[in-house]
Amino acid sequence: MQLREAVRRSPVSVTPDTTIAKAARAMHEGGVGAVVVVEDGRPIGIVTDRDITVRATARRFPPDARIDSVMSTDLVTGSVEDDVSCALHVFETHPIRRLPLLDDEGALVGLVTADDLLVNLSSELAELVRPITAQVLFSHSEADVPAVP
Repeated sequence: MQLREAVRRSPVSVTPDTTIAKAARAMHEGGVGAVVVVEDGRPIGIVTDRDITVRATARRFPPDARIDSVMSTDLVTGSVEDDVSCALHVFETHPIRRLPLLDDEGALVGLVTADDLLVNLSSELAELVRPITAQVLFSHSEADVPAVP
């Protein structure tokens, strides 16, 4: 499965001069836990709800401070063309839970999360388990062994 198929929501993005309060509001309205900071359509950073709590609120940044003052800039990105296994590898080897997805020109086109992959994989496992569960719950009786004279 390609990562484009694993994306469950459109990414929410803001510009570097967006205030912390507006970025938090964008997360709330989008029902997401992170915003990608973009400049000229290209991602330059990411801010999670945890970043706002730990970096901004705990350090007493004012709500009208710029979001780029608390964003992470060491972005790890993927391509919408990548296989899901690529994202799994990224999540195993980097301390992140969100992977911005880029097109061939480097523009942000999606965001896949560890949660997205967990939901997809658990759904696939449920499909795999269904026939096994039926066999266990509704097992058929064994055929009689033919008598040997």
